[in-house]
Amino acid sequence: MSRWSSRGSARFLVATAALLLAAACSQGGGPAGSGSSPFGAGSGGVSGSSPGSVAASTFDAMGGVRVAAAGDIVCSPGEDVTATTCRDADTAKLAEEFRPRYVLPLGDLQYDDGALADFQSAYAKTWGKLAPISRPVPGNHDYHENGAAGYLQYFRAQTGGRNYYAFDIGSWRYYALDSNCSDIDCGAEAAWLEKDMAAHPRQCSAIAMHHPRYSSSSEHGDQTEVKPLWEVAVRHHADLALAGHDHDYERFQAMDADGHVTASGMVSFVVGTGGKSLYDEGNPDEGSVLFYNDRAGILELKLGTGKFGWRFQNVDGKTVDAGVQSCR
Repeated sequence: MSRWSSRGSARFLVATAALLLAAACSQGGGPAGSGSSPFGAGSGGVSGSSPGSVAASTFDAMGGVRVAAAGDIVCSPGEDVTATTCRDADTAKLAEEFRPRYVLPLGDLQYDDGALADFQSAYAKTWGKLAPISRPVPGNHDYHENGAAGYLQYFRAQTGGRNYYAFDIGSWRYYALDSNCSDIDCGAEAAWLEKDMAAHPRQCSAIAMHHPRYSSSSEHGDQTEVKPLWEVAVRHHADLALAGHDHDYERFQAMDADGHVTASGMVSFVVGTGGKSLYDEGNPDEGSVLFYNDRAGILELKLGTGKFGWRFQNVDGKTVDAGVQSCR
């Protein structure tokens, strides 16, 4: 099942068309992206109309640092692979094919309990090959071990043993946050985020955490405990928010922390499609543009100067969603 909404499409189309024209002019050519849309209905596609070929061509044309993101990834050792479960080997292969500078695992990386032995016996076989370029965040299942001990031990080289951290990706500042507020002091984390964003102002910045502020899934939905982290990020003009937790792909219009669609908010993605399983949709949230839960897949991002592009591709090789948007 998948859903495309026309809400917010006007702003998206204007931004996409402007960026496409700029790319064509800089190359001395005419408009790119003629031909059929890759977003048509059918197996692995999205039902309804969308700005398909224009968006995909604009994404292909833009520069920037390429990263790959997904959460909710590896099944417990011994679980069976089906069309919609335990697809971590396929998502790892897909992420590797994108040749990213970084891989951004969005929490709940090793089911069921984030045990170090399971990371070493299961995660290592598939997503482990991406570990050297991975910059993860922890999920609630990773905290089934006290203090997320297995996760922190497995990713010690990548995280420095920290629950949350920040680093630069090209001209972007990227914040890998811990949204498990029942396990850590998220007030202290919000204060740290405030201080770091003030000390490192950027034209473009992104936050990532396991729990989504907004989600239309019937399983978990909106997560109010992360609102203080969102408030800090919006106040400092962050542009992009990534999350997992709900096992589906969903894109939202720019939103503030209080549930309002606004140009001064962040565009957010739920990418809980790393392979574990898939969830059903509930009632569509305000600001939701697209919901997809047919197959596991990877969100490919390009973080460029003054803009970002995205393309979500499923493990069957179908492009489900793509576009480019300017930073604010």
